[in-house]
Amino acid sequence: MKRRQFLQLTAGAAAGLAAPVTASAQGYPVRPVRAVVAFAPGGTTDTFARIMSQKLGETLGKQFYVENIAGATGNIGTGQVAKAAPDGYTLLFAFSSYVVNPTLFDKIPYDPIKDFDPVSLAVTSTSVLTVNPSVPAKTVKDLVGLIKVSSGKFSFSSAGAGTQSHLAGEQLRLLLGLDLVHVPYNSGGLAIGAVVGGHTPIGFTSPAAAVPQIKQGNVRALAVTSAKRSQILPDVQTFAEAGFPEIESDSWVGILVPAGTPRDIVALLHREAAKILAQPDMKERLAMLGYDVVASTPEEFAARIKVEIPMWAKVIRAANIKPE
Repeated sequence: MKRRQFLQLTAGAAAGLAAPVTASAQGYPVRPVRAVVAFAPGGTTDTFARIMSQKLGETLGKQFYVENIAGATGNIGTGQVAKAAPDGYTLLFAFSSYVVNPTLFDKIPYDPIKDFDPVSLAVTSTSVLTVNPSVPAKTVKDLVGLIKVSSGKFSFSSAGAGTQSHLAGEQLRLLLGLDLVHVPYNSGGLAIGAVVGGHTPIGFTSPAAAVPQIKQGNVRALAVTSAKRSQILPDVQTFAEAGFPEIESDSWVGILVPAGTPRDIVALLHREAAKILAQPDMKERLAMLGYDVVASTPEEFAARIKVEIPMWAKVIRAANIKPE
């Protein structure tokens, strides 16, 4: 069952959020709220968290402040939030590594299902398949054909082992049985730079890293991995449109709270986040960062987490991916 089909099963979940706010949420928040980002400052997850935290603070009348707790691909900060009091005063802005790490690492300090209550899958971002202009491929099918007749000659760059861009490349390699070597870098910027320089003829990167190089003609974009076309790359096909519907993935940022947080506070946070994300200026601002707004219900987000953990586990094990 495809992820989007599975999520249709929860389409009615939003109706429950219309219930009146009960006593424990009526005075919330009465003090500043900590919003944890389990990565260093400056990344896209951190940028989004700071934008949303400022807006939530303005809407709810108390400061929402970002605290960066980096390390172990997000595991350290996520583990700390898992142990925080479930009172609504600690949030986690989680990146999609949240559903990858349980398989990528032998041991992690949190249970992604039991230790957290989802608030909303806020935004998603696709991965972009790019090639150096010297590669004579105008479509994904062209590229696949070149790889198949040039055994051992093609490699692809990504932002690092286990990242969404890496997993997207492995999806392509495994699905079609391609002889394609992965070359990990430490960021999307370095990964796209490798394609520009011809060090790796192929790259899977985020729109934020790829778009400037695409616009300058330094790389050619062949497809995006999302179900729909990217807002900032509207002329680039999806893999489904290119003839490979099995290849579909995206990275995301979602909001979670420690398990046991009062349901009315979860509902309040979801409603306010959804209102903020629905604002046209907010959508435009996020589109420039390569994000598409989702603002899912808690139930939809929970369903997606349960689908993605085994989905990525299959890819990680088949490709024998290890953390850097």
